[in-house]
Parts: sequence; structure tokens; C-alpha cells
Amino acid sequence: MFPEITATELGDKLKSDEKFILLDVRELSELEHAKVTDSRLQVTPVSRLASEGIAALSESVQSQEIPVYVMCHLGSRSMQVTGWLIQQGYKNVINVSGGIDAYARKVDSSIGFY
Repeated sequence: MFPEITATELGDKLKSDEKFILLDVRELSELEHAKVTDSRLQVTPVSRLASEGIAALSESVQSQEIPVYVMCHLGSRSMQVTGWLIQQGYKNVINVSGGIDAYARKVDSSIGFY
């Protein structure tokens, strides 16, 4: 298994000043339905990762200096990306279990569901 945090743990981290990147790997059309608003959010869809590889990621993610929490809709795509990043040598990458759906249900329902 890969390292994971719960949606509730992510909610606590988003309330903190902790430095990390929240990497949302959903497709751009999905962001219209539900989206976390935070300066640490970066969006890189799985389709872009599939076509461009590591080059699709921002320099801050590529630098591997701070933790990267990976999120999708329900947690399966983010788990695949987490595993892929670990295979690429990333050490501090963590899947958000249950994705934005769990976050909306357990932390902030105002962001929406789909």
C-alpha cells in the first residue's frame, strides 16, 4: 500500500500554515463541480501526466522539497498517481483517501458533489 491521509486529516492540514502541495489530478471539467480553494492547490490532470510524464508537473512538485498530497474524485486515480510518483523516486507523496468526494462529505460540503 501507499502512504495515505484521510479527508479529515487533509482538512486539518488546509487550516494550518504547513508547507505542502495539494496535487489535484482530476480532469479540468471535474473542477467545475467541486474544488478545494487553497493557494497550495495545483491541478495536473491524469491525462496530462499520461502524455507528458513528470514534465507535466510544476517545478515545485518536481523539486520534491515539500510533501505532495494527491487527490482525485474518489481516490483511485490519485492512488495510481501516488504509486507512479513513488516509482519515479518521490519519497514524500501521499494519497488523499476517498478524494474530493470524502472531503466534501466529511469536511466541507459547500464545495459540492458529483
